[in-house]
Amino acid sequence: LHMGKTMKEDLTVVAKYINKLYPPEFNVFSIYAELYHNYFASQAKKNAESHLEDSDIYLLLSWVHNFYPKDMRKDHALAMELDKVKLGSLLPSSLSKELENKYLDSEEVTVKNSLSRCLDKEIQRWKEDKEPEKLNGHFQSELLGIFVIQSIYSSQKRAEDISKAVGEELSRRLLKELPAFLRSYRDAFEDFKEKSKKHTYYKPILIANINNCWNFR
Repeated sequence: LHMGKTMKEDLTVVAKYINKLYPPEFNVFSIYAELYHNYFASQAKKNAESHLEDSDIYLLLSWVHNFYPKDMRKDHALAMELDKVKLGSLLPSSLSKELENKYLDSEEVTVKNSLSRCLDKEIQRWKEDKEPEKLNGHFQSELLGIFVIQSIYSSQKRAEDISKAVGEELSRRLLKELPAFLRSYRDAFEDFKEKSKKHTYYKPILIANINNCWNFR
C-alpha cells in the first residue's frame, strides 16, 4: 500500500510539474515510471517467491490483476502518460499463474470443507428433538439452504474480484463440488427418512428438506 501510494503520488507530480521542465526527447516521465515500476515489480516478485498465507496470496493477486493496472495506472492524472510507457505486469506470467493455482486449490478445499461441516451440523440437528426453523412461514433450514449457496456465491465473487479468468476457473471447479455435496446430502436425507420415522418432528423435517431442494435448484 505504501509503495503504491508513493508511486501514484510521485508520478502525478512528475506528470503535472516536472515533465514540462525538460525537453520531450528526455522522456522524463517514462524514466521515472520505469524505475518505480521495476522496483515495485521486484518487491512483488520477492513476496511471491516467499512463503505466503492464503490471504497474502489473495492480496498479491489483487494487486497484480486489479489495484495496480486499474486503480493506479488508470488514474485520470496518469493514464495518458502511462499508456505511452507500456510497463507490463507486476509479476511474470508464469509466477502469477502459479499463485493463481495455489489460490484456486486453497479456495476449492476451503469451500469443500465448509460444505461438509455444514452438512454434518444439519444431520446433527435432525437428530435433536427440535422443530425445524420457519422462514416466511415455511419449514426450512437456513443453515443448509442459505449457508451453502452463500458460501459458493461469496467464493465466486471474491475470485471474480481478482480477475474474470480466475473467477471463471473457480466457478468451473465449484460446479464439480456442488453435485458431490448434493449427493452426500441426498444420501444422508434418505438415511434419515428410513431410520427416523418415529422422530417427533419427522414430517416437518421432511418438509424443510423438500423446501431446501427448491433453493438449491
